[in-house]
Amino acid sequence: MLSVKSLRIVSSSRAVLHPCWLTTNRLSVSKAVTCSAHCMSASLHKKCTWLSSMNFRALRKERQLLFYTHRAPSLRNCCTSQVKLNCWNCKHLLDKTPAFFCVSCKAVQPPEEGASYFKIMDCDYTFTLDTQKLQKTYLQLQRCLHPDNFSQKSVKEQEYSESQSALVNKAYNTLLKPLSRGLYMLELEGMSIEEGTVSGVDSDFLMKLMEINEALDEARTPEEANKIGQDTKGKLADLTVQIDAALLKGELQAAKALLVQMKYYANIDEKVKEKLSEFM
Repeated sequence: MLSVKSLRIVSSSRAVLHPCWLTTNRLSVSKAVTCSAHCMSASLHKKCTWLSSMNFRALRKERQLLFYTHRAPSLRNCCTSQVKLNCWNCKHLLDKTPAFFCVSCKAVQPPEEGASYFKIMDCDYTFTLDTQKLQKTYLQLQRCLHPDNFSQKSVKEQEYSESQSALVNKAYNTLLKPLSRGLYMLELEGMSIEEGTVSGVDSDFLMKLMEINEALDEARTPEEANKIGQDTKGKLADLTVQIDAALLKGELQAAKALLVQMKYYANIDEKVKEKLSEFM
């Protein structure tokens, strides 16, 4: 790559031989210098970004217990836009995102596109979130956003309240149970578990599931069915601990495999409830 000084020397020598060259090619020289500076800047930026990434990985390894609060959030975990928004009604600047109401005119706001369920429900991005706090937030939001509160408002506010209320419902139901919460966290990281798939599942594990299902079908008393239910709940609790540990370490593939197992055990748990209802 030519330095700026070298370009000046070449320019001067060419100008002596061809007086018109300096005038007609000044723009080309300027472009070459600009391009050189841009390439150097891009190279330095790339190097700094790489070093920052290396430093972050080292920090995360040393402080795994604080993984969720210190890790660099991916685009999937955050709202798609950090731009300040204004109220659709009075144009006042909204104080936070996602915003449910304008602090100035109190008008209900439309749902913010791309906001994660964790942000909507004001929860920490963690598999072991506080479900009591989640339920409290849910009740507070629904008391404020329920469409019945806006029956005398404009059509637009009625539509926004219905959309916000439905979104809060969906966010709450997704985050409430460990299985749906874990699957949603994988989805935020760009991973998913296909419906009905058994690929990657250990054959011994599938055999064990068949035995449990057969025992449940053959259960003739509530005690027998309840015993299977208690064993299943214990397994679900154990899987919850393992999944949380995998996510804390950023081991997404391991978390995915464990969530597949949780999905099967959650299905058995539902079958136990159905079986117990037959004895009533």
